[in-house]
Amino acid sequence: MLPSMLNHTTLPLLEQAVNFTEARHGVLAGNIANIDTPGYKTRDLSPELFQESLKRALEKRDERPATEVSPGVLAPRERARQIDAFAEVKESTKHLLYHDESDVSLESQVTELAKNQSVHNMAVSLLTQQFRLLEAAVTERVA
Repeated sequence: MLPSMLNHTTLPLLEQAVNFTEARHGVLAGNIANIDTPGYKTRDLSPELFQESLKRALEKRDERPATEVSPGVLAPRERARQIDAFAEVKESTKHLLYHDESDVSLESQVTELAKNQSVHNMAVSLLTQQFRLLEAAVTERVA
């Protein structure tokens, strides 16, 4: 009941954003650590690919299910399909994209790291606020 109830909130979206930015941070930090290593090829996770996968997952999630029993109640197979809507997003974070042989400057890596950290912090802040709202609703307090 709880996963299907939370599936149409922003929580799954924010969870995927936090997971992606965490994985990308590790990759970018590795690039910075190895920037002077001879023959090292910089790596990155594509934010564009992630965003496209997330967009497709949201569109898939928001499709009106044909097997809806009554408003808000889904058949078990349809529930599983909606929960798996974000599986493609998780897959997009596993593929590393290698740049060409050219050097990437330390400045560009630090810039990408800072942008990634900003997105991560925003997603965590929004996720925290969503949980506060849920807590307020459950405990019947005024937010």
